[in-house]
Amino acid sequence: MQLSALVLAGGQSRRMGQDKALLEINGVPMLQRVCAIARLCANPVYVVTPWIERYQAIVPPNCQLIQEMSTLGDTDSHGPLIGFAQGLVQVQTEWVLLLACDLPFLKAEVLQTWAQQLEAANPMAIAYLPRHPKGWDALCGFYRQDSLAGLQGFIESGGRSFQHWLAQHPVAELALENRQMLLNCNTPADLKRIGST
Repeated sequence: MQLSALVLAGGQSRRMGQDKALLEINGVPMLQRVCAIARLCANPVYVVTPWIERYQAIVPPNCQLIQEMSTLGDTDSHGPLIGFAQGLVQVQTEWVLLLACDLPFLKAEVLQTWAQQLEAANPMAIAYLPRHPKGWDALCGFYRQDSLAGLQGFIESGGRSFQHWLAQHPVAELALENRQMLLNCNTPADLKRIGST
């Protein structure tokens, strides 16, 4: 199955105090690492960000940058749902892999195993995602491209929450044995823990 990927790199990194996408894990910026893993699973790979010039030097040459734009009434921190919708406009494949840029333990082999399940996907499900106690892990999973129209309508009505949008639709669950893969690096304490593992 042909698969595209969207990597979101539009967060403000306020809790970290510096740009998470540029933080290095084993000498490699996190955004660069996530893009490289995405390329093992999907083609094309897009990076959605308000800061194209900031990331041009580290994004692999076979990845395309998409300029994330603020929408009417939104500030610079309008959230990942807007970036996802703007990136999804560019996607031509039936399914897209969506990834946050700050997943230091992301595993290509897990993503590849998940991608193989899309062939037998529930035709009603708009997404295949892992679940956590508070809802869906929305920034590491697969979405149908044809969910775009409904997503745009949700955003136009003021919606900004992945969880609220997903709650309105059927979503299939992806099994995940080791939840460490979905650990986000949000704070200096997170970064310190990652460095000690």
